[in-house]
Amino acid sequence: MAVRPCLPWPDKRLRSVATPVEVIDDEVRAIWADMIDTMEAMPGVGLAAVQIGVMRALAVVDASESRGKAVRMANPKALHASVQLRPHAEASPNLPGQSALIARPRAVTVEFLNEAGEIEERDFVGLWATSVQHQIDHLAGRMYFDRLSKVKRDMLLRKARKQG
Repeated sequence: MAVRPCLPWPDKRLRSVATPVEVIDDEVRAIWADMIDTMEAMPGVGLAAVQIGVMRALAVVDASESRGKAVRMANPKALHASVQLRPHAEASPNLPGQSALIARPRAVTVEFLNEAGEIEERDFVGLWATSVQHQIDHLAGRMYFDRLSKVKRDMLLRKARKQG
């Protein structure tokens, strides 16, 4: 398919809530294919459609060692999250050159519409869980640095402006 450009921060679409997907059709499958190509080209372990300017609740995640195991999700939402947190350095192609240590639940159960158009519940652990939560945040108009304290967030954004 195609590698699509990522929106540069502070594009206001990155602060918008994605529109839910009603049906899995060829258009959705084509968007997912482009998202996987874009994620692989970064390289990254996940991508939300809003990051490439598609304002639909679509995400892909592939935290496998070998790659090629992307999970395609429409309307993902976390149903359960572990109490145990897992800190991980997170970044975004929308704000290149920046990252921050974010502590998120180590495991989550997510409900989503899968490739077949069926509601699926799946457990994600470790990097998979971190990535899927990161994508769910994007679909809600949140960036990873929103989870930082105001001081750390301001420092990260100031540093990003100097680089840009």
